[in-house]
Order: sequence, then structure tokens, then C-alpha cells
Amino acid sequence: MLARALVVSTLAVVVAAGPLAAQRGSPRRVQADIAFLAADAREGRGVGTGGLEAAAEYIAREFARIGLTQPSDSGFFQPFTIDSSAPAAAHSGLGGAAVKNVVGILPGRGALAGQVVVLGAHYDHLGRGGRMVGSLDPDSVGVTHNGADDNASGSAALLETARLLRGRLRGDRRTIVFVAFTAEEIGTIGSNYYVKHPVLPMDSTVVMLNFDMVGRLREQKLLALGAETAPEFPHLLDSLNTTYRFDLRASGDGWGRSDQQEFYAVGIPVIHFFTDTHEDYHRVTDDPETINADGLAMIATYAADLTTALATRPERLTYISIPRPAPVAAGARASLGTIPDMASSPGGVRLTGVREGSPAATAGIQGGDIITRIGEYEVKDLYDMQNALVKLSPGDVVDVVVRRGEETKTVRVTLGGGRE
Repeated sequence: MLARALVVSTLAVVVAAGPLAAQRGSPRRVQADIAFLAADAREGRGVGTGGLEAAAEYIAREFARIGLTQPSDSGFFQPFTIDSSAPAAAHSGLGGAAVKNVVGILPGRGALAGQVVVLGAHYDHLGRGGRMVGSLDPDSVGVTHNGADDNASGSAALLETARLLRGRLRGDRRTIVFVAFTAEEIGTIGSNYYVKHPVLPMDSTVVMLNFDMVGRLREQKLLALGAETAPEFPHLLDSLNTTYRFDLRASGDGWGRSDQQEFYAVGIPVIHFFTDTHEDYHRVTDDPETINADGLAMIATYAADLTTALATRPERLTYISIPRPAPVAAGARASLGTIPDMASSPGGVRLTGVREGSPAATAGIQGGDIITRIGEYEVKDLYDMQNALVKLSPGDVVDVVVRRGEETKTVRVTLGGGRE
């Protein structure tokens, strides 16, 4: 009965909000956003580059063009200095760098106006590469990493969702805060700063939606990570999906290395929209021509529908606290060269593919295989896999157990170096 009541309540809010899909996201606009943000001239949007500054200025101009409200005397910018004592800053060598979040507000109305929905995406990337900032092209230090999917795509989705919402919302509604975060790639630094210095009180924030890598929609597969952080999410996400027919994978807690985790850590339900990993992740090949602009525009439209429902539903969401997973050990790490499927852990780690020439490919591991053991370490999920690779070393020769359909295979792999 409770589940049925939730569905009815959700649908009532959706209907009350009006014809949700009356205005669709524009592939042309999101492609133009990505063309600017992921151009060679942006220098990979690395911390300390003029390209990152230009990206921030671009997002602020778009916020102004959309008609969002500036939150402070600093205009749309929330400037700060990266704390040199932070572990992430020490690792990257970027402590003391001056950076800025970009923040715009769509004011609420009526009885709900004092509550806040936050939409976010990070706009930085890896600059000119190097292991210290997480590049997976170790031989391409000094070469611009354009980061079209990671995360010009999320920034474009944030802008397009703001454009759609600006002309849509009517009646009583919560305030919507749009934040383009900086310095995510070196440790979710921008979102951590925002949570500690919000433009509106954090105890008024009811939900956070994050766009990170949403530019590679394939076979309609869209991940909504964090769906287990509020019991209302599954029904709400499914009911809105009837228009779009995404292969929607809604699951998971609010942890994970992206900006939503900073909000979840302070008691806020979250959703991280994600179109999954791919072989260009953190490589110089993540360029604008690889983006599915039609899919990205569709995701922005779906997100605008979800935001409309969240901004107008009378009740706040019910936060579910899930313990933070054990941290992955630090240090140099061995690599298989696999591309994990982030949507499921079917008693192991399912692979969407393997990188050409990688240790996994050389050993005959294939996309669709499920890794269940690496050497002496059992692998039940991605955390197990990451910890196993940290405990091993590049050059180690190990047996890797995989399930392929009904068959279990053991292959011998000589591990490489880098990140998985």
C-alpha cells in the first residue's frame, strides 16, 4: 500500500507540474557548449590554466543569458584558494591555487521557496595530463586532455537543464541552485568547499543531482547512481522514464568519486547521472566528436522533468544513510586495462570492454566477462577489484578468474601500471 501511495503521489506531482516534455533539450546548444569547453584552446581546463578561467567565464555568461540570479557580490563566482594541507592538494601539487565555483540561482516561490534543490557538474579536467592528475595516457604528458565527456558533457547538461527550467516552472516551487564545481579531478575540492560555504543554508537543501560523464549514451543505457539514498527515488525515476524509455539503471548509494558524495556525506539524498565508462576516459582521445549530442539533450530534458517534480512535490525526500565503503588503499597500482560496467556487480565485476593492447586484452579477457578473482583476492565488486590491484604491483603475474556465460575461465595476466 505504501509503495502504491508513493507512485500515486509522484504521478500527481508530475501531472500538476504541467506538460513536462513540452520543451526539449537542444542537441545544437549542448554541442556548442562542448565545442567551447573541450576545445584545444581551453588547455584541458586544468587547475591553474587560462583555459579553466575561460570555461568559468563562459558558464557565467550562459547563466546570465539564461536569467539566473547572482548569489553574491562576486557575481556568479564563488572564489577560493585550494587548501595546501589537503591530501588531494599535496598529491597534485596544486595547493594554494586560486579557483572558483560558478553558481546561479533560480528563485523559488511560495511556501516551498525556502527549500533548495542543487544541480551540479564539475567543469575542470586534467589539463596537459600526467599521472599526478590522473591521466591514463602516461606517455602524453604535455598534451592537452580535452575532457569532452569528462566533464564538458556534464557542464553542458547543467546549462541545458537550466535553460529548460527557466521557462517552465510555475506556482509554488523550491529554489534551484546550479553549481559548476571546480577541481573535482584532484579530489572533489570544489563541491567540498561549496558544502562548507553554501550560498543558501545546507539544512534547507533537500536533494542534489549531479551530472558527470553524460555524453556517451549508448543503447539508451543511463545510470542513475544514488537511487538508494531515498526510498522515493525508484518510483519517481521510473515514472518519468516512460516518456524516454532509457535503459535506466537506478541503483547504488551516494558514495563514489564525484561531487554528489560531498552532499550525501552531510545527509542529502543524491542522484549521479552517468552514461558509464569508456576507453577514452582520462585519455587525450576524449574529444568533442565522440559526444552523442542527441542523447545528452535527452538526458538534460529528463533531468529537467525530474527537477520539476522534486522542486514542486510537497514533501521532502526521506534520506537513507548508507555507510561509506572502506577506502581504496593509496599508492602505486597495478592495472588490467579493463573498462568496468558501473551499473551492476553480479557477484564480481562485469566488463563493458578491455583496452586494446592492455594486459587484459593480451590475456584474452573480453567485454562481457565477469571478473571474480585476481590472484589470491576474491572480487565481489569494484571496491574489491580496486583494492586487489593496489595490493599487487605492475609486472606481477597473476591468475585472473572470469565468468563468460556459463563457463568459468582462468587466465594468466602480467599486470601493467596505472589506474583501472
